[in-house]
Amino acid sequence: MIGTKTSRRVRVADLGRSPVMWLAFGGGTGLAPRAPGTVGTLPGLLLGWLLMTLAAPLGEAAVITVILAATLVLSVVGVYLCGEASRRLGVHDHGGIVFDEIVGVLLVFVALPETWWQVALIFLWFRVFDVIKPWPISWLDRRVHGGLGIMLDDLLAGVYALVAVWLSLWGIGVFAG
Repeated sequence: MIGTKTSRRVRVADLGRSPVMWLAFGGGTGLAPRAPGTVGTLPGLLLGWLLMTLAAPLGEAAVITVILAATLVLSVVGVYLCGEASRRLGVHDHGGIVFDEIVGVLLVFVALPETWWQVALIFLWFRVFDVIKPWPISWLDRRVHGGLGIMLDDLLAGVYALVAVWLSLWGIGVFAG
């Protein structure tokens, strides 16, 4: 039987032997001794900023398309990676599996942040929804198992965070004409 988030200890050497584990653990960021989900979100911020920067010369529509396409492709890959890592560890959604955080926060870059504080806002809202898991995120987290369940709750946290970022930016007048 697969256990809960309490876990078997994973070491750096374990990741070095398996590309699946290395990717699922966010290149090792999921091994952080405290708050691995928070630390594991950081590569998603870097990826989002990189994709925005590369697509920016093509316009906002291109940036949004690139972010959504990357999120879709990485979500499909993540279902496999997270599910396989979870199976190997014998634990559903081991705390160190952070590929889902990377992809979930990437989705929030659809908000098109222009400054470091807007990226910080993305990080903050994503972590809030990933940690508190309001309905239906909490329902998905309990009911949908395997790689699909691991990915879905973070993608939905990303959707909630995206709405919260938009509302925050609107509320402080960033979208005011």
